[in-house]
Amino acid sequence: MNADGRVVGDRRNAADKGRTHLLIGAAFLLTDISAAVTQANAQSSVPLPPVTVDQPTQKRKPAANSARSVQRTQAAAAARQRTRNAQPAPPTPSERAAAAAAVLNEAKLHYRAMPSATTLRSGASPLDTSQTVNVVPEQVLKDQLPRNLDEALANVSGVTQANTLAGTQDAVMRRGFGDNRDGSIMRNGMPLVQGRSLNASVESVEVLKGPASLLYGIMDPGGIVNTISKRPELYQHGSVTLLGSTYANSKTGADGTIDVTGPIGNGGLAYRFIGYGVSEDYWRNFGRHREMLVAPSLAWYGENTTVQLNYEHREFITPFDRGTAFVNNAPLAIPATRRLDEPFNNMWGTSDLMQASVEHRLNQDWKLFAAYSYNTETFSANQLRITGVNATTGVETRSNDGTQGSLSNASYGTSYLQGNVWLGNFRNEILFGGDAQYRTIYRDNLIRQATPSFNFYNPVYGLITPGTTVSAADSAQTDKLGQWSLFFQDTLHLTERFALVGGVRYMDYDQLAGKGRPFITNTNVSQDKALPLGGAILKLTDEVSLYASYTQSLKPTSTIAPLTGGVVIGSNIAPEEGTQWETGVKFDYNKRISGTLALYDIDKKNVLVSQFNPATSIVEYRTAGKVRSRGVELDVTGRLTDNWSMIGSYGYTDARVTEDPTLAGKALQNVALNTASLYLVYDFGTALPGRLRLGGGARYVGDRPGDAANSFVLPAYTVADVFATYETKVQTFPVIYQFNVKNLFDTVYYPSANSILTVAMGDARRFSLSATVKF
Repeated sequence: MNADGRVVGDRRNAADKGRTHLLIGAAFLLTDISAAVTQANAQSSVPLPPVTVDQPTQKRKPAANSARSVQRTQAAAAARQRTRNAQPAPPTPSERAAAAAAVLNEAKLHYRAMPSATTLRSGASPLDTSQTVNVVPEQVLKDQLPRNLDEALANVSGVTQANTLAGTQDAVMRRGFGDNRDGSIMRNGMPLVQGRSLNASVESVEVLKGPASLLYGIMDPGGIVNTISKRPELYQHGSVTLLGSTYANSKTGADGTIDVTGPIGNGGLAYRFIGYGVSEDYWRNFGRHREMLVAPSLAWYGENTTVQLNYEHREFITPFDRGTAFVNNAPLAIPATRRLDEPFNNMWGTSDLMQASVEHRLNQDWKLFAAYSYNTETFSANQLRITGVNATTGVETRSNDGTQGSLSNASYGTSYLQGNVWLGNFRNEILFGGDAQYRTIYRDNLIRQATPSFNFYNPVYGLITPGTTVSAADSAQTDKLGQWSLFFQDTLHLTERFALVGGVRYMDYDQLAGKGRPFITNTNVSQDKALPLGGAILKLTDEVSLYASYTQSLKPTSTIAPLTGGVVIGSNIAPEEGTQWETGVKFDYNKRISGTLALYDIDKKNVLVSQFNPATSIVEYRTAGKVRSRGVELDVTGRLTDNWSMIGSYGYTDARVTEDPTLAGKALQNVALNTASLYLVYDFGTALPGRLRLGGGARYVGDRPGDAANSFVLPAYTVADVFATYETKVQTFPVIYQFNVKNLFDTVYYPSANSILTVAMGDARRFSLSATVKF
């Protein structure tokens, strides 16, 4: 079984194999005994002929009968010997897969963190790597039922929500850096452009912390988020889940999921089909979310080769809600459920994702991996925007904005060799390969239309309709990025306990960005760069290791909007560059509980800043800004005892501007100094007729600046969740009932802000009850 939990070749769990052979042997033993008893009974029923002296001819009858009896006895003995010598039939691939899955699922049930090989491009244990990877395991997602990616990542240290574009985009700050559409969200190690990446086809989520440009190219220094797909399995099974949910004030919803997988024939081919649909009320005073997902996939597991094919098609309509506004460092004094826009504020669209990968083991030391991904999303949105508020009178000014014909796509391919080379007496783990990506973000028609004012103290909705006035100067927004790279990494094992890591990526990239009809180019960059990586690993024991690393990131400085004075960002302007030093300790105790304690220091330079030149009366732009993020992070997940499991984290993130004419010393927007989370689960095991599990926990996010100037602060918050699951049998089918309460105390909180007029609001208390039937 590989690191992803899939069965490969004929390997299987030794304990399951022993138990299987024991059962087969017992069956043969019972057959043996039964055959012997039957044969003995048959022999005792043979009539004994009379024996007399007067009729010698009849004396031969007992001899004949005796001979036949001896023959029968000898035949039975030979049959018994053949039975004893016969080997039990080997288990089928499906039986092997089912046995391996049973062991794996029990480990998953107790929050065992099992990183995917796609995140670090290798199957190395986390203890044998010099970078931090935090995992949100599959069972955590099943228990907590997060609604989106940033909610799932509340379990990971140093992560907060960024600007989600009115609740329609994944956007998370990692170690102080991040935004929506920043290229940091992956599926199986390949980039996504779709707005939301967490759905029913995702098994687990991983975060590679710090600069990840060696493996992923153009990137902010905070790291990447890798969502891992559910894969086809070689034994037949499936499930159907129905869920009902409710907020307060009769806001209800329902969703359903079907997940079926199994083998196709006996040649290692397997399929999986996942279908999902939801229709639910939005928790505020209007809005509704509807979504449909179909995700078929195929896999072939050969002796030395694994092929994966997966496809996802998603259709959605979701509220476009920019939240509330802050005045005098406080939210507007209106109910949390009251929206400031109109019922027509929605986003609707479709997304498609196609991925293919091949992994081939060349020999016992080397394997080849190749993969391709294509992701596209189209959407339109009514985006009524708040332009001003008067907290005294309640008058709100608005712009009737919108987007028509948005298109994003990303085409990505990678191929690399991974293996071992012995140079002298030293083992070298080599990773060598290349990748290429072409990404486009395009917004066709941008609506800008004046609209009457509105009173949020006495709101009357429905007096206006969506805007239709296209602004030619704001339309045709375009951002095209292409990159081509080669990368190399070597882990040199100097001893069994100590290793050095070194690597480099050579990258060539082009970026073009601008907007307007006629089109105005505001970014036109073509550059290349070499980025190094270094590290060291010291394994104190088989369960504890120390590590240190030096990593870099690169991201071109670019803008869609025009700069003052007609400045165009070109190759003469240096890209944003990040540098991180990190050290820490990792542990994996008895393959039950694992974690990382990390200390890091990130510097990012060449940040685009503006400054007024009094001599020319022009606002000039230059790449002279610097920002810094320093912190400590602790993440732990796994099984505390036979009954208790947990996932917890703590992050201290001091992220601020270090060089800027006006912002020096300011904390970075949406970054909390302290974050923490703890989730505990108690498993009653076999103490009850069914299997009962109870769990709950809370996440804490400290104060955060709401904008770059630190003109207002989003207050700290703590949100608690609880759940219960009960697994039993209805007739012959296993059934799992699950009850969840999200935001148990109905806390009003503000997870992020884009400006003082666009402050996101966290979801209200939500109850849900589901039933899952397995087959």
